[in-house]
Amino acid sequence: MASTTDTTARVKKRTLDKDLDKLVHVEEATSLVARGLVAPGLGLLFLALAAVFASVYVIGEPRAVIIIAAAAIGAYMALNIGANDVANNVGPAVGAKALTLTGALVIAAIFETAGALIAGGDVVNTVSKGIIAPESVASPDIFIRAMMAALISSALWVNLATWVGAPVSTTHSVVGGVMGAGIAAAGFSSVHWPTMAQIAASWVVSPVMGGLIAALFLAFVKTAIIYQDDKITAARRWVPLLIAIMAGTFAAYLATKGLKKVISIDNGTVAALGFGAFALVWALAHVHVRRQSEGMENRNQSLRRLFNVPLVISASLLSFAHGANDVANAVGPLAAIVFTAEAGAVTTTVTIPLWVMVIGAFGISLGLVLFGPKLIRMVGEQITKLNPMRAFCVALSAAITVIIASGLGLPISSTHTAVGAVFGVGFFREWYTARSKRRRAYLERKGLKVKNARPAGSKVGPFHVLFENDENGGAGVSREEIVRRKLVRRAHVRTIVAAWITTVPAAAALAGGVFLFLNAFG
Repeated sequence: MASTTDTTARVKKRTLDKDLDKLVHVEEATSLVARGLVAPGLGLLFLALAAVFASVYVIGEPRAVIIIAAAAIGAYMALNIGANDVANNVGPAVGAKALTLTGALVIAAIFETAGALIAGGDVVNTVSKGIIAPESVASPDIFIRAMMAALISSALWVNLATWVGAPVSTTHSVVGGVMGAGIAAAGFSSVHWPTMAQIAASWVVSPVMGGLIAALFLAFVKTAIIYQDDKITAARRWVPLLIAIMAGTFAAYLATKGLKKVISIDNGTVAALGFGAFALVWALAHVHVRRQSEGMENRNQSLRRLFNVPLVISASLLSFAHGANDVANAVGPLAAIVFTAEAGAVTTTVTIPLWVMVIGAFGISLGLVLFGPKLIRMVGEQITKLNPMRAFCVALSAAITVIIASGLGLPISSTHTAVGAVFGVGFFREWYTARSKRRRAYLERKGLKVKNARPAGSKVGPFHVLFENDENGGAGVSREEIVRRKLVRRAHVRTIVAAWITTVPAAAALAGGVFLFLNAFG
């Protein structure tokens, strides 16, 4: 009898354990789903708060309901900019392990907001840099619907790009949206096609310039520092120069993109600020680098530590400049809607109200924190492997490219430039690893065996393979080994380039459809 009772108790215990396990698994699944809903929930809450915030300023005015709705859509656009565009500024620093993901989110949020509110644009062209002629859309109601359609379509496109993991130009998205809405509202003749041709040219100019400049700096770092027998002495000579170039470039960059919107300065003053920052930082960097390098071992890991602080500073400055420059472009359609609705007329320029800039600035910061990590990892870790030296070249290239393009009057995309610089670093490493005679000679001086290898029948050129203990040479290297040694992930390159090419036409098509819908039910 006792045995039967014990058996029954054990069966009940096992059944209870199974039921408790099921409950635990259900709770874990529920918790996982709930965590996935936190970010969208907070995003929706921000849209509602943006609408309430806008209503405080416009309630009682004509078309107040339209302005409030536009404010919510503008907040949605700002969230998407934070999720997608800001990754280009801090992604390389995260990929290089100079910043943690949390640190990058905090720094970017602070400096993006500061750039937008301190040095953000006061005046913006109502049709995004002259994409469509205002006189072609003379009716205020039609113009408001066109700008609303541009805002909705550009936000949807950037959201889709973020979802598939492709960093795209939010400015190009806005341009495409304005163009598509303008065509739907007033026909193809309303579009200023020479401006569109310049923007199309920037698809090529931005990444190519960014990639070439980044590759040139990385070539210099490898030649002058990394593949030198005495790395520390070489670093003491050249790292201060690189830091000084960064300081001078960013001084000119911030003066061009930020200070000009606060105070009036000419190109000579910008150049003087750049040279002054270069000279001052070069002198200070010599002391800093020498002190930091005391006792360092003669290896690459030591060199990387010398670039960590400059890389963090460059990420902060890039974020500030992005906030000063790109936020105004993003909220341009919203500002145009607000001004046109209040004035009852279509004009060529408008003043961006402070409350519109506040929505844009805080929306970008929130979007970055809630949805930005995916693109930060993509730019910093998944395209190619970055370390502080390579990431420093990327950041420096982004700033120099914008300065050169601004001086030459070329249209430029900060997103295309930064990601193009990452591409340039990765592809240069592939080439250098395969064909550099200096690298080969350096490795052989260190007593390491390096041989050329190429699989039979492969069209891929020979590359240098390092054999520390292999006495059999490089014969029989497989095609899989060749593919593994490609230092840039081709799948990501194809996805990103395809997104770049389709951004303007896709946003334009979306905007045209949204405008026709709004016009039919407006």
